[in-house]
Amino acid sequence: MRAIKIYRVGHFFYKHGMRRISLFFDALNHILHNSYIPSSCEIGKETKFAYRGIGVVIHYKAKIGKHCTIGQGVTIGGKNGKVPVIEDNVYIGPGVRILGDVRIGHDSIIGANAVVVKDVDPYSVVAGIPAKKIAVIDEKNYKNKYKSYYGPQRYIKN
Repeated sequence: MRAIKIYRVGHFFYKHGMRRISLFFDALNHILHNSYIPSSCEIGKETKFAYRGIGVVIHYKAKIGKHCTIGQGVTIGGKNGKVPVIEDNVYIGPGVRILGDVRIGHDSIIGANAVVVKDVDPYSVVAGIPAKKIAVIDEKNYKNKYKSYYGPQRYIKN
């Protein structure tokens, strides 16, 4: 069973006030996938984990949008009580660390092993330690380069 499906069942019980049952599904994810994906976090529809979510750690208050792809070994963690917010259609590469009070803009791509500690603008490609913008997704390069990523569903002009 995939980690996202286990999360969805646990989240259902969490939302309906059955916290102890949701903790069982949190533990099941930990045992099967070596991941901490708490039922209390918010993960949007059609978001998926690469390689069934192996090694993913998500803060219990984190918010993740719809249609996102999260690679293996990703950490989405809080810092000083503040937690990340990830908007829709974001591709997060393997080994990424997203820490603190940051907002990842919609339709962005975060390169493998990046450490994100500052906000990421929509339609951005970031990489490095700390993560820096290396490209902007516009209509031309979307068709040529980025259409194959699972992040941006389509290019929308602002």
